[in-house]
Amino acid sequence: MTSKELVSVFLTGTLMICPTMPLAAQKKKQDSVARETVAKPQTEKEKRRAEEKLKKELMTPYRKWLNEDVIYIITDEEKKAFSRLATDEEREQFIEQFWLRRDPTPDSQENEYKEEHYRRIAYANERYASGIPGWKTDRGQIYITFGPPDEIESHPSGGTYERPYEEGGGTTSTYPFEKWRYRYLANVGSGTDINIEFVDKTMTGEYRMTMDPSEKDALLMVPGAGLTMMEQMGMSSKNDRFNRTDGTRLGTGNNPLPARMNQFERLQQFADLQKAPKVKFTDLEAQVNSRIMFNLLPMQARADFFPTTSTTVMTNITLQFNRKDLQFKQNGPVSQGVVNIYARITSMARRVVNVFEDVVTVDLATDLLQEGSKGSSIYQKSVPLAPGTYRLNVVAKDVVGGNMNNYEMSLVVPRMEDDKLFASSLILADVLEKVPTRSIGTGQFVIGSSKVRPRMGDNFKNSEKMGIYVKLYNFQPDEKTNKPSGTVEYEIVKTSDNSKVLEFTEDVTQIEGSASQMTIEKMLPLGNLNLAPGQYTIRLKVTDKLKNQSLTQSAQFSIT
Repeated sequence: MTSKELVSVFLTGTLMICPTMPLAAQKKKQDSVARETVAKPQTEKEKRRAEEKLKKELMTPYRKWLNEDVIYIITDEEKKAFSRLATDEEREQFIEQFWLRRDPTPDSQENEYKEEHYRRIAYANERYASGIPGWKTDRGQIYITFGPPDEIESHPSGGTYERPYEEGGGTTSTYPFEKWRYRYLANVGSGTDINIEFVDKTMTGEYRMTMDPSEKDALLMVPGAGLTMMEQMGMSSKNDRFNRTDGTRLGTGNNPLPARMNQFERLQQFADLQKAPKVKFTDLEAQVNSRIMFNLLPMQARADFFPTTSTTVMTNITLQFNRKDLQFKQNGPVSQGVVNIYARITSMARRVVNVFEDVVTVDLATDLLQEGSKGSSIYQKSVPLAPGTYRLNVVAKDVVGGNMNNYEMSLVVPRMEDDKLFASSLILADVLEKVPTRSIGTGQFVIGSSKVRPRMGDNFKNSEKMGIYVKLYNFQPDEKTNKPSGTVEYEIVKTSDNSKVLEFTEDVTQIEGSASQMTIEKMLPLGNLNLAPGQYTIRLKVTDKLKNQSLTQSAQFSIT
């Protein structure tokens, strides 16, 4: 074949016969050239493959952040914008701006909105779990989105119920249900006096939000039972309930419903409750400028980790100062010591992740100052962090004395995998007690419904009680009972000779919580064990029999 013929084949795609080359070989060569030179548009199958590839890329902590952490508060526009991002760096920047837009105090270093949001997730997981994590439940969604209600009417066992007049009056029997009332919710229904009802028709602990007040009526389908006032007086029939056109099965006869129970009002409220709250703040850029000085002000620090979702861990940072190291300013009968705290959390690449500042005050009676200064003062801050390794710098200044300290430690935030048994930090506490209802989930040292104050240094006296606190996650629920199956083995060993001084086993069904999350909190009277002074190790071996998985958490303490 001449050079001109070769050029013709390459440019025109016309098959030229070469007497010295087999026809099949020429055909194969021609097809190869054609495939290289002809650009074809993507087929539908190729487009679907590309979309699947993008989805797999998003099945990372970022995807879980989108579908778990902020699922109830992210707007549709933000979702679309997030789905168009191509790199992890862009997603990191998006998440940072997402929280900045919602920061109510942009001039401060703390983001109260973000901290409150993750506190709500943690509370929902602890309070509303029922075979599924608490954040997935209807009550969890409303609590995370709108916060605690102003009033709760709870009927955890159902039973006899006197209907209010607007529901028809009369006595009936109900499934377990709750009524939540918010005095004001912006952009929800009328905005004022928002009533939300949750019903547990399956008797499993999972309450579903309903628009129909009659859904809680356990006698609805029972002829002649649970009659309303109108039905008792013969002014209407129970059969009429099933012919209503307003979306309810109330036995109110022809009496009009109150305006707030109008079918369109109820439908509008139900739809508004599913929407993400409107963003009140515009995009902001944050800068952190800090000048860190240091001197001598002795301080102890520790960090404990409690996952709220698979992508976020509440990190409790606890600091303790000995009062003898502080100087007090006398002001009449009261003497006061003041410590200013500045803390900064950065990634290992020195990227600022969180900054907080606080003032710790210690008030002592002046005439008891010498005795009171022998104790210590403790402070705690809870910060939501993604799993990973961070650097914590804490600067503390004694305002009266002028001494300062620059304390640095690493934070290795663990990652909780959904399919594996997992445990939080094991805390040995000197205070472990339930808090009043109004204090649940808020305040220093409060984890869920308990106040857990760590014993810094883990030193106890034989006459004291030692609190044991740890959370367990991801037990496999039984398909029939929806309950976990497993054990927790407790063991205390003397470090010097490895001799056991305590050993017992507890079934996990005896522990408070559900399969997705349960809490061990016990007060151990050390005096009953007659422990000699020395170093000890407490171990908890947790076993999930259904998953055939186990883990061990341990902590050291000393008896002085």
